[in-house]
Amino acid sequence: MFFQKHTLPALGLICLPFFAPAQPMLTPASASLRPNREAFALQSEPVVDGEVLGDAAWQSVQPFGDLVQSRPNSGQPASENTEIRIGYTASTFYLSVVCHDAQPAGLVVSDNRRDGDLDNTDAFSFILDTYHDGQNGFLFGTNSIGMEYDAQVDNEGQGNFGNVRQQAGVIGGYNLNWDASWTVKTSIGDYGWSAEFAIPLRTLRFSTGKEQVWGINFRRNIRKTNEVAYWASLPIEFDLKRLSLAGTLTGLNLQSPGNLKLIPYALAKVSHDYEIDNSKTKLNAELGADLKYSITPSLTLDLTYNTDFAQVEVDEQQVNLDRFNLFFPEKRAFFLENAGLFSVGSPGEVDLFFSRRIGIGEDGDLVPIIGGARLSGKVNRTNLGLLSMFTDDVKEAEIQQNNFTVARVNHEFGGRSALGGMFVNRQGMGGLDDDYNRTFAADGKFGLGKKAQLSGFFAKSATPGTEEDDHAFKFRSQYEWGGLILDFAYSQLGEGFNPEVGFLQRSAFRKPEGLILQRIRMNGKLGLLEIRPHVSYRGYWNFDGKQETGFLHIDNHWEFQSGTEIHTGIDYTTEGVFEPFEISPGVVVPPGTYNHWETILVFFTNRSKPVYVSTRHILGGFFGGNRYSNTATLGLRLGDKFNTEFNISRNDVSLPGGDFTTNLLWTRISYSFTPRLFLQSLVQFNSVTDTWSANVRFGWLQQANTGLFLVFNELRDMNGALNRSFIVKYSRMFDVLR
Repeated sequence: MFFQKHTLPALGLICLPFFAPAQPMLTPASASLRPNREAFALQSEPVVDGEVLGDAAWQSVQPFGDLVQSRPNSGQPASENTEIRIGYTASTFYLSVVCHDAQPAGLVVSDNRRDGDLDNTDAFSFILDTYHDGQNGFLFGTNSIGMEYDAQVDNEGQGNFGNVRQQAGVIGGYNLNWDASWTVKTSIGDYGWSAEFAIPLRTLRFSTGKEQVWGINFRRNIRKTNEVAYWASLPIEFDLKRLSLAGTLTGLNLQSPGNLKLIPYALAKVSHDYEIDNSKTKLNAELGADLKYSITPSLTLDLTYNTDFAQVEVDEQQVNLDRFNLFFPEKRAFFLENAGLFSVGSPGEVDLFFSRRIGIGEDGDLVPIIGGARLSGKVNRTNLGLLSMFTDDVKEAEIQQNNFTVARVNHEFGGRSALGGMFVNRQGMGGLDDDYNRTFAADGKFGLGKKAQLSGFFAKSATPGTEEDDHAFKFRSQYEWGGLILDFAYSQLGEGFNPEVGFLQRSAFRKPEGLILQRIRMNGKLGLLEIRPHVSYRGYWNFDGKQETGFLHIDNHWEFQSGTEIHTGIDYTTEGVFEPFEISPGVVVPPGTYNHWETILVFFTNRSKPVYVSTRHILGGFFGGNRYSNTATLGLRLGDKFNTEFNISRNDVSLPGGDFTTNLLWTRISYSFTPRLFLQSLVQFNSVTDTWSANVRFGWLQQANTGLFLVFNELRDMNGALNRSFIVKYSRMFDVLR
């Protein structure tokens, strides 16, 4: 067979880089030498139009720059000059940047959609650690045509590691779907390009007082040479999220401007379910509102009534080829702000609180959210969070009214250390005494200098009638420095552990796991920028001492200076099946232990080009037979406004119990008339369920993801069943105290 003939050559190809001589790399200076700049109190407000050099308000502000490359030549000065100026008024934080470029005609612009990918374009971004705790921050960025990019960072962006299946959204410590109220404008000239950011202080969270110190860092992409440079230099494995290595910003004398925002919405929905005989077209109208009030500059109360998320893009479909749960991330706006504060566990595998349990039933039924409240923020060095939501009943799905309450406290110490606790409760409102579920948890982390950290959590659940062991815990150790990453952990979930308001990929296991990765800069040898040899392992055992899953992954990533990247890997897998399960209609996997191996090849081209491709191929043993899995994506881009991707994912599976194939196709098309005016569609086909689905959204954004949305949804199966809906939603933010 192919697998037997090519084992040793494949291993040689993969493992060779482990024995390659490591290239010397410059490391950033110690904390005492981190760069520091002063913000200036502006006498007049700049005109935010992108024209920095001609604006009188900026003339008295001393610029700074001196960025240092992270790639391609780590530790060397940036190839182009960058001038940064920072100022503030009583109500607004201002930042301007002039990105000098000797060839402005060669600026790469790949996208102007809000929160589009900044890696594949000439871009400038910065992060503000407003509490100067070295852990949490607000990230803002743009490209040369004024695209808006913002995100929240919690716990330096650290999430899970390993092969956890997930989609784009919030997971771990990086919340890209957070949308704030702010403004950016840009301009292009013979000098290069420039940008002006105006961020209302109401948008940020900070402590009132004189002579404040914030953490801050800047990143610039010069895409035509694949250059990335930072102000506070970073080891090559880190980016802006590594706030403990950021520089400092002083000279801030800020008082709370007050913050009271009212965000009402009105919605009309027309729907028709053609599967139901004699069904009529339904017309529904809804009104609702959110209220945001800053009790202090760092502590915010959010209230919501008749909450609706019609404008959110639908989930990307997935095909499940094993016995465990698929993870779909949270995308709904209300649950995204400060979401990292409520994250305890192993994101995507063991989430003790998973906000998608609120308003979405187990079978995907939409459950009306009556309303609720969230209090979140910081008091000195203590993070506080309280969330309480009420959902209505759904009689046809036999879902009762419920209250969901989450309380979270987390105190941060110096040196990347913290200690916290969380309580999660679901309480049925139908009058039954035993209709509840509760989870209690404690978590912490202990920093060992800037290179290493110990972390973990311990949790217990309480479910009426459960007498089995209901605990869960995880301990983890990490080392990251000089291109070397060491990550080892041990997890355990008791047989009775049942966090109903959380997410478990699987239950009842003991799991050791580890990762060793080395980044090696090649300095152009063989056209390579970097290679990343690594090996990882994760294993699951049940409480009878039997192995349920084993996964040993040996791989190397070959990153070329051109932007092309190739991954060559091999997996050694073990699957212990204790009860037969139907993997596909009519195809049953019998009990047994299945030991296999598979080869992996990943290839993708430079995504900043107008046409790019990516492919992933897996060939190997699978539950006593073979599997050939192929995924291919073709991306097309016309200028900065039109983007589309076509994707096909196919599995050809041959098992002793039968053969089957799965096909998953989707295409995502986007046209951005301006950064705030867009038309997007997601069309999907799933051969497992024989369904086509379409989600088309038109958005006219105003502030913080409010505005006008027109949404069309259609779901059609191959038997002729059809469901259509059309939604018009308008929301607006009123700044009551402005």
